[in-house]
Amino acid sequence: MRSPTVSTKLQRIASQAADDPQLVFTTLAHLIDVEFLRQAFRRIRKSSSPGLDKVTARQYGEDLEENLVDLHERMRSGLYKAPPVVRVWLEKEDGKRRPIGKPTFEDKIVQRAVEMLLSAIYEQMFYDFSHGFRQGRSQHRALHELDKQLWQLNIGWIVNADITGLFDNLDHGHLRRFIRKRVNDGSIIRLIGKWLNAGVMEEGKLKYYETGTPQGGVISPLLSNIFLHYVLDD
Repeated sequence: MRSPTVSTKLQRIASQAADDPQLVFTTLAHLIDVEFLRQAFRRIRKSSSPGLDKVTARQYGEDLEENLVDLHERMRSGLYKAPPVVRVWLEKEDGKRRPIGKPTFEDKIVQRAVEMLLSAIYEQMFYDFSHGFRQGRSQHRALHELDKQLWQLNIGWIVNADITGLFDNLDHGHLRRFIRKRVNDGSIIRLIGKWLNAGVMEEGKLKYYETGTPQGGVISPLLSNIFLHYVLDD
């Protein structure tokens, strides 16, 4: 009997999430096998700079199968460790600086795999008016929807609020509680905890922060959307 494909796994999860909005998923991590990691590898941009270990996408891909089997075993046994994110600063046109985080390529694979699972669930929960960091949506579509609502509902006022430093200031305790409302798989929760507590390497010094999500992390946009869903939308 053939094992279900990655696409089939994700479709099943999405269907369960849509059919039962109160369902709490407690067994997800076992779905991440070597093929799942291979699919996550394919979905990662290969041109980004390497992280702390200096391993590029090309170098990792040279022994891809061996690397993925080893990675899967470490994840399965709980031995996977999330490495710190390297932080560099880029100058902006207004003279200010913005931080850029560089996770290791292997960590991006793990983050993408978890993001794939969680997105299948949370995309069934997020509202249509939520557009940030979601596949198939953009700021242009958000503006179009806003314009349509203004005309249809005869709205005369708009309040513009800017969430400054969202990724840097998410409260870890609240985020964990929000996630457990829908996903309470111990392995997934521990992986997220490892990313939140992995630390940041900046100018050769390792720093740890009590708030925020990994800068440059593949998982960070989804975690921020989960947080905002409960804080602002729900």
